[in-house]
Amino acid sequence: MKRSPAVRGPGQPTVWLPVLGAFAYAGCVVAYLPLLTLLLPLRVEQIAGEARLGVLATAMIAGAAMASIAGILFGWLSDRSLERGTGRRSWIAAGLVATILSYAGVAEARTPAMLVLAVMAFQLSLNVALAPLVALLAEEISDTQNGLMSGLLAGAQPLGAVIGPLLAGWTQPELGLRLSLIAVIVVLCIGPLLATSARKTVQRSEPTAPVLSPDLAIAWLSRLMVQIAGNVLFAYLLFYMERFAVPSASGDTATQVGWLILIASVVPLPLAVFLGRWSDRIGRRKPFLIAASAFDAAGLVVMAFADDWTVAATGFCLYSTGWLVFLTLQIGFVMQLLPNPNRRGRDLGLINLSNTVPVLIGPALAWWLATPRNFGLLFLTLAGLSFIGGVAMLGIKGRR
Repeated sequence: MKRSPAVRGPGQPTVWLPVLGAFAYAGCVVAYLPLLTLLLPLRVEQIAGEARLGVLATAMIAGAAMASIAGILFGWLSDRSLERGTGRRSWIAAGLVATILSYAGVAEARTPAMLVLAVMAFQLSLNVALAPLVALLAEEISDTQNGLMSGLLAGAQPLGAVIGPLLAGWTQPELGLRLSLIAVIVVLCIGPLLATSARKTVQRSEPTAPVLSPDLAIAWLSRLMVQIAGNVLFAYLLFYMERFAVPSASGDTATQVGWLILIASVVPLPLAVFLGRWSDRIGRRKPFLIAASAFDAAGLVVMAFADDWTVAATGFCLYSTGWLVFLTLQIGFVMQLLPNPNRRGRDLGLINLSNTVPVLIGPALAWWLATPRNFGLLFLTLAGLSFIGGVAMLGIKGRR
């Protein structure tokens, strides 16, 4: 006989659950963003030298493949746990512990092969926590707070980004100590949500039209095209910006790039929260998503033709604004399209493939279209994909 999970009564929506959920999601971003955007490329450069593009591509592709499998598997397993009455929070806690342990493998890797395996273990561990977490947010937060939650999730990027330049500029400690500091921050972010009890699953409002499989397919393809650019840019930004970097008192290239990521992540945050809340009020999200994709594409075009640090950094900030607003608003949109409340974890794991599959595609595009000194054709291609991805959201019939 199945037990019902311990729940709070539905009551009135409270802002605390979206806030705690956003902090927990930010913890997952902190877990991977500084590592994959700065610390891993630096470590690859140390180990592989001139072969760094190939080694980094291999690590990213292998890690993405592992994340894709883990997202679906552990999302589904958390669905089963919810049915048995044990809930999803135990999976999030297990993933948190596994992620912290996986950092040891990354810190101890001394060869390209060891580093690739360590990244795979890290991606597996992180998705043990991330897949159930996103499903939990989808079922415990009401439709009337989806835009607010989506806007708050935008704060995850700045929190993850602020750690990067601090760790990159902290030259003395070994990689293991830097990762230990990340682990402490991750625990502080995720811990408060784990300390709460489960809320009753909210009843979703009916779509304006039946939710059809083509709607989910369009949303998936849209996110895929936008995320291809995101994965390429954050993986190769350090190598791209090295072309324009000028040694100065502000630190080495990695530190400068870290601060750039932070600025580009903080600038869109108030806009994402404002637009998320606005979309809640008017009940329409598509116009905001299309406008965001246009900003995204424009920033990539600027970067393609940049000839100095200032222009390149401006293009990246413009790109980051559109990219971050699009992704945070779209995830709330997608949560409203899920057809089966008993399989949210599995379905969101499938949706998450639109975040991980680009890591399989992006490095291949970078390998084909870019060189260590020329990213122009690559960025123009990514601009086209991003804009098409945004416009594709018009094809969804079940929501506005």
